[in-house]
Amino acid sequence: MKKISTTALSKKLNISNKELFDLLVEKKLIYRKDEKWNLTNKGQEFGGETVFSRNYGDYIVWPEKLNPFNFNQAERKELLNATSIGQEFNISSQRANLVFAEIGWTEKTIKGWSITMLGRKVGGIQFEHPSGGTYVKWPKNILINKTLLRSMNKDNVENITHDGNNQSEEQTTDDFRKRYPANYRTKDGHRVRSKAEAMIDNALCDYGLAHAYERRLPIEEELLSDFYIPSKNGGKAIYIEYWGLENEPQYTERKRIKIDLYKKYEFNLIELNEKHVENLDDHLPSMLLRYDIKVE
Repeated sequence: MKKISTTALSKKLNISNKELFDLLVEKKLIYRKDEKWNLTNKGQEFGGETVFSRNYGDYIVWPEKLNPFNFNQAERKELLNATSIGQEFNISSQRANLVFAEIGWTEKTIKGWSITMLGRKVGGIQFEHPSGGTYVKWPKNILINKTLLRSMNKDNVENITHDGNNQSEEQTTDDFRKRYPANYRTKDGHRVRSKAEAMIDNALCDYGLAHAYERRLPIEEELLSDFYIPSKNGGKAIYIEYWGLENEPQYTERKRIKIDLYKKYEFNLIELNEKHVENLDDHLPSMLLRYDIKVE
């Protein structure tokens, strides 16, 4: 759905900018605070969105068909909170929120949950409690989202532990995986493909960090990370990639594709190479600290 600025909407409605802002305030879609216009929860439910421009800073955009003189309730999004979604999958709201964080849709904050870029892409909207805490609501069609359905599967929801093998059932069968089978067993029971990966996995285990090996990313493209650290470790969710075959053309192309996807979806990524692995304790703790994960 195309969205336009408040100024563009006023021109479309053939009224002045001030008249439209006054009307949006009257309808409780926006409010003024600290010399800045802000969306109310109702404003977000009717499709209002705050965007950023280098030229104009933050400003509000609206669905181009929005008519504040005659609201159509059909234009109002039906949004579900974590409690409602949890009931659909027979889990608690707390567990539902953890799943959203694990698949990269939200991040834990001091006072609640904040939405990520990926969460916005699937239609999530962040709201603020009167107390200042934040929470996220989701469109009804989220209940059939493939990533969410896959993550709500009990085996997947519970698969991040300090021990046990949790390799994805959707692993690709490309030449790389055939050439490098997972023959190295780690302290926590994972089977990995190289001594270097075993050292990384063992370090994460020694740090007491819950983690997964070869975790599928929550995107439409088929991509497995080397390691995944969920946000429940006290910081942000992180993916780790170990680049061990820098001089092989096929591997270099695979690396390029993976990095492009990490950048596209703005995932938190730690990249390790052979020099890092030689002295992991000198490098990995400081890399983790960038994402608010402190280890001893």
